[in-house]
This record gives sequence, structure tokens and C-alpha cells, in this order.
Amino acid sequence: MKRIIVVGNGMVGYKFCEKMAAKAPKGTYHITVLGEEHRPAYDRVHLTSYINGTSAEQLTMAPVSWYEEQGIDLHLGDAGVSIDRENKILFTQSGLELPYDILVMATGSAAMVPPIHGVDKTGVFVYRTIDDLDKIMDYAKNVKKAAVLGGGLLGLEAAKAMVDIGVEKTYVIEFAPKLMPRQLDDAGGAVLRSKLTALGLRVHTRKHTYQVLGKDRITGIQFVDESELSLDMLVISTGINARDELAKAAGLATGSRGGIIVDDQMLTEDPSIYAIGECAVHGGMVYGLVAPGYDMAEVAMTHIIAHHLEGENKQRTFTGFDMSTKLKLIGVDVASFGDPFLTADKAQHVIYEDKVNGIYKRLNVSLDGKYLLGGVMVGEASQYNNLLQYYKNSMLLPEALDSLVFPEQKGDKPAGAGLAALPDGALICSCEGVTKADICQAVKDGHESVDALKKCTKAGTGCGGCVPMLKDLAAMTLKTMGKEVRKDICEHFTYSRQQLYDLIRLDKLSSFEEVLDKHGKGDGCEVCKPVVSSLLASTLNEMILRKNNDTAQDSNDRFLANIQKGGTYSVVPRIAGGEITPDKLLVIASVAKKYNLYTKITGGQRIDMFGAHLSDLPFIWKELIDAGFESGHAYGKSLRTVKSCVGSTWCRFGLHDSVSFAIQIENRYKGLRAPHKLKSAVSGCIRECAEAQSKDFGIIATEKGWNLYVCGNGGSKPQHALLLAQDLDSETCIRYIDRFLMYYIKTADPLTRTATWLNKLEGGIDYLRKVVVEDSLGKCLEWEVEMQTILSQYECEWKAAIEDPNIRKRFAHFVNAPEQKDPTIEFVPMRDQKRVLEWQ
Repeated sequence: MKRIIVVGNGMVGYKFCEKMAAKAPKGTYHITVLGEEHRPAYDRVHLTSYINGTSAEQLTMAPVSWYEEQGIDLHLGDAGVSIDRENKILFTQSGLELPYDILVMATGSAAMVPPIHGVDKTGVFVYRTIDDLDKIMDYAKNVKKAAVLGGGLLGLEAAKAMVDIGVEKTYVIEFAPKLMPRQLDDAGGAVLRSKLTALGLRVHTRKHTYQVLGKDRITGIQFVDESELSLDMLVISTGINARDELAKAAGLATGSRGGIIVDDQMLTEDPSIYAIGECAVHGGMVYGLVAPGYDMAEVAMTHIIAHHLEGENKQRTFTGFDMSTKLKLIGVDVASFGDPFLTADKAQHVIYEDKVNGIYKRLNVSLDGKYLLGGVMVGEASQYNNLLQYYKNSMLLPEALDSLVFPEQKGDKPAGAGLAALPDGALICSCEGVTKADICQAVKDGHESVDALKKCTKAGTGCGGCVPMLKDLAAMTLKTMGKEVRKDICEHFTYSRQQLYDLIRLDKLSSFEEVLDKHGKGDGCEVCKPVVSSLLASTLNEMILRKNNDTAQDSNDRFLANIQKGGTYSVVPRIAGGEITPDKLLVIASVAKKYNLYTKITGGQRIDMFGAHLSDLPFIWKELIDAGFESGHAYGKSLRTVKSCVGSTWCRFGLHDSVSFAIQIENRYKGLRAPHKLKSAVSGCIRECAEAQSKDFGIIATEKGWNLYVCGNGGSKPQHALLLAQDLDSETCIRYIDRFLMYYIKTADPLTRTATWLNKLEGGIDYLRKVVVEDSLGKCLEWEVEMQTILSQYECEWKAAIEDPNIRKRFAHFVNAPEQKDPTIEFVPMRDQKRVLEWQ
């Protein structure tokens, strides 16, 4: 049995082990892994999510037990310190002497720290590991101003972390003239800068940092031009250095800029030693993405076990890797592929720039106009996967190049039409090297869902960028097999959401148990219970905690409040249109002070109160209700807010009274349950101060009436709303909204925002306009009546909860001591309010 030692337990080191465990014959190799950190390999690609509550366990690639099950010896917290190449022995930090037949260097990289005076001061950090993030989060509790040194991919990820932590002011410092200089051209860098500035980041380019100011603790930084910036914290994220010190000490050849030199089989100059991942330099290049590292692991694995393999797998080599990438940096889509910097003598350019919405796209097309050679996308990159396939597979471009620039609307072409044209060898998942043929064959073999395909092929388990294409390929393949692409809710209901909605209305069912008995099987699950509860609320609009529907609700709905990460709850009373009287403001202040709540004005013009104990909720609600407030449904998949500007009442530009109309709209649709949350806004003029075009339905005043926009949303995939109808009177506008919402409620999939629903709607906005405005289905009168019936059933859920003893008793931490609060929750000082919750 040959002995393999893997030095390094990062993502690439783990992937090598995974591939060996899957492909190598059992009993032929014994693998020992050394990990320098005290935890097993974890997902560094999604490291920033750790700040937002993802646990270290959730990021872990595989638990320690996995290594045991595979017969792999895992040594954590132990690094290699020297190699005796002649006798093939690796010496470790803990004193182990490990003989090997094959040594795989997967030591990765370290954060590059530029030569700046004073970087050893307290308050200066690098952004590389979970331990780094723990230190940053701990230190940032008392930080108001922080800077990230580096405006590349890593730097902007670190800047996102600062925003997520809650630092009041975050600066990005970049030496180059633009952000992301390796991926974006000048125009793309400028658009990205404007987008990040709009989000509150302060961006400084062309800045060469000279020293860190302060005696022992950082107080600021000074630049070479002698200007200064006062700071409380500095995070350095300027790139990586290959960890080649162990190899260099053993006499292995390294590159002029670092990295262990390897050939096309990932072999070093020593035939017993391989190097993979960010510690390796191939063709003079160190690859800083996970996908090429995984490919290197595959190549090394196939070379090691070549005599056990057949056919093409024996010939695997590494000849370089496409560095195309698509990321969402602080909520902004950024993508580049191929050569983004081709000049006019080498390529023609197709350029689209929308300065209003912060979108820039540049496609580099061959001089003969036939092939795509590269491109840049900032602000909107929905067609990245499609463009990448045109580039990587040298596919002939369509005559209408604008179809490659503008976001695709459903109805432009049949689903899967672009995929059908791809060759079988087209690489769909770069991280795992999975082709179109691999995925289609897996579907034919019975792996028909995205989750099943992930388990079978590993596609989509890396960066996740290929998952939409994976889903479309599965649907396309199933259709070619003559199979129906079903949208069953789960194994307990063999119906889509739309079908179940009609059955509930037809049979007049009013509880989850009735629906399950009539149309389901088994006991239900955490997938179908909230869906059915939402459907019941959408058809009946009854108090959601009655008729034994409480346990079927989403966790937030069960308590009529959003559960916060500290184990407490938030209280958000409705403030229709953002209009509130001084007396009501005093009530909110009084309640917040009485119950020690942290208060914040939300983006939807409401006041949020955080930190309420479960047992205090009914008492808080009663005080608010007595003052004229009611539930704001911040916890529900329902209408949240109708934001408004001050309109013609106060603004000299206002055309109509946007506040009054917003209040009318909000009071009309409050409590309306839908497949997902709904947000709206009313702007008094085209200056759009209420940001109506980013809402699920938004209204903008014109000289002749109101323009109605639908299906916009913010969140992880921002999308502008589209014009449905223009110059409407108030009554017609509301009638169209009724129709639009009922059509959405009846036909959308579970947890689908209106923007996603429209994107999947055959015919897009033009078809929706025919249905809602022109009544092409002949259903509009029925929907208007149905909407009025639902709205007439409204009651404030908070008021119902405190008046019904059976519901009220739910709001206690301990059944046998209903007045006792959870002792594990404690207030700690934070910012100026001095009260915010933290889990102890």
C-alpha cells in the first residue's frame, strides 16, 4: 500500500482527498493529511457569510468523521516543517516523522501584506481565515471607521464584511486608478465605484499607503502624498502569496514571484512530490480561484492512479485555466470573461451603458463578427453563463448582438434553446469540471432534481454560479425524454402550488389538516406546511394562528414577529405611507424605553424595535394597539410597506398627493398573504424619491395621473420594475393592482418574488399587460371580486392574539413559568443606544 501525505487541508487539499476516495481502488493507498488550522477544511469562497450567521460547521467541507470513514489520517493543528527528500520523510511541527511514497503539497496561500510601516499595530488585520474573521468581528464592536486596503476581489469581499458587521464608515483604498483592475476596464471600474459609493462605501483610488499611524493602536493611515485618513481599524486584503516556504527549504524550484513550479501533471522537479492549488505555479502563473485548484487536484489524482484508469482519464493534464468569474460584491453583479481588455485593433466592441441604473456591459467580438472573445459586466450579469458558453466553446454569434447585452425576458426564446446548441463537451461547472454531457447523462440515469445532480456530479457545489444552468439542463433533458417537468410541492403533495390553490378554493378547506387529509399523504413537512398555510391565508385571510394552523406556519409567523439571531423578537407596527403623528411617536419611544428595545428607522419608513422577549410581546402589542397602531406584518409573506415621498403637499416638484395615495394603498392591501413578501411605493413625481421602480408594485405621479410599475425588487438580485400601464386615475390604478396581485398569488411558485415570477412568465411584461389591462383571459372581474372578499376579512393579528386566551398562551418562554424571561439573553452596550442583544 502506497503512502500519500497531503500537506494542507484547505479546499483543494480536501478535494484531492475526495477524488482519491472516489476513484482510487480500495486498499491501494493510505492517505495522511496535515492541516495547519485546528478545524477541518472549510469553504473559503463563501467565507463572508460567516459574518452573517453561517456557522463554521455549515462552512465545513466534510466533518472529521468523513476522514475516518475513508480511512484517512487527519492531523489538525499540525504543519509540516521540513522534508527529507532523499529518505522520503516529512517532519511536522508536533514532532511527527511521517514516511511517504508520494507527497502532495496543498499549502495554499497567505494574505499578502505590503511593506507598510506600522502594520503590526493593534487594530490591523488580514482577511483570510475564520480565525481572522473572529478577531475582526470582536474588534469591530467599538469601531466607527474602518478601511480595507485593496480594491480587488478580496478587498471588496472584505469591504462587504465591514458593511455586514455594521461599521458606520467603511473606506476602500486602492493603489490602481480603478477598482478590480485585473477584471474591469476603465468604464466598468467607474460604474462599480459609483454603485459602491451609492451603498455608502467611501472609495479612494490612486492611493499609495505609506504607514499606519498611532502609538500602539491604529489611529489612521498616511499616504505617500502625505495626506492622512483617521481610522479605528484597517483590514489588509491586497492579494495572496503562495505558501512555498516548506518546498523552498527542501530545495524544490519556485517561481520568481513565489509558488512551487509544476509541470502539466502537477509534478514538481521531484517525481515523488506534487503541488496543487494556490501554492503551485504553472506556466509562470499562480491561480487564485478555487476552480483551477480543483482541476489541479483532478490532474494530480489521475496521474497518481493512472495505471488503475482507462481511456481519456489517463491523459489528464493541466494546461492553464480560464479565469472568467461572476461575483456579487456587496449586492452588485460583477463579471468578466475571456480577455476583457482587447483593443480596437484586435476586436470590435459592443458597449451598453445605463448610467441611471448603474449598468455597464462590454462585449469584445472578433473582427469578423463571428465569435465572442471576452467581456465585462457590472450591475447586471444575468446572461453571464450564456455568454461564457459562447466564448469557451467558440460558438457562432447570433446576428442580433443586442440580444446578448440586454437581460433575457421569458418569452424571448424557449427555455433551454441556448443550452441545446451547446456541444456535449461544454464545461458547465468549472469548479468540478462537469460537462453538459455529464449532466444530461446523470438526468437520464434518474438524477432528475438539482439536489440529486449535485450529489451525483458535484456540479454546483463550488461557487454555485452554474446552478441556474444546471436546473435548465435538467428540465431540457427531461423534456427530450418525454417526461413531464413536475413542480410538486414535496412528497406529501403531488401538486404544484397553483393546483393546490385551486383545490383549496374548490373544496373550501380552512386548515392544514383538512388539506392534508383531502389532497395529501403522510404528516406533512417543513416544506409543505408553510406553503399550505400561505395558501389558506391567501384564500380566506383568517387569523393565521386559529384552527390549529399555528404549528404549520413559518417560524416568524408562529409568533407574529421576526425572530432575531439573539433569540429575541422585533416589533414593527404599521405606519401607513410613513405618516405618523407626534403622539404616536411618543408612544413608540415610551414602549421602547419601557421594554429596553433597540430602535431603528427602516428603509420602508417604519420604526423597528428589536430585543423584545417572547413573554413581553402581548404587552407591547397592547400598548401599541391602544395608541392606534396595528401589526405591520414585518414577519409575514404579505404586504410590508408602501413607501412614499412627501408629494404635492410639501414638495415644489410634486404633481399629486403621494402620501394620501400611499396610505390608501397600504390600508387596502395590509394583511394580504402572498407567495412572498410584497413591497410598494408611491412617488409624487418622476424624480422618484420613494424609489417606486424597485418595488413589487410601484406608482409614480404624472401630469395626467399615475404610472403603474410592477415586478421590481431589491435583495440579492436587484431588478427594476417594468411599466404596466400609464396615466391612470386612482380608481383604475387600484383595479389593475387588484388584478395583478391576484394573478401573482394564484400562479407563482412558493417563495417566489414578483420579479422572478415575471422572468419565468411566458411572454414577460407584454403578456402580463394583456392579462391585467386587456383582460385577455376574461378573469379580471372575478379577480377583483375575489380580492375584495379577501380584503374584507382582514383583522389585526396582534389584536386577535392578545384577545384570544388560547393564542396568547403561546407567548411564553416557559410553559410552567409564563412570566419568566429567558435568562440566557443579556443586553450589552453598542453604539449610542447602549442596548442591543447578544447571545451569551
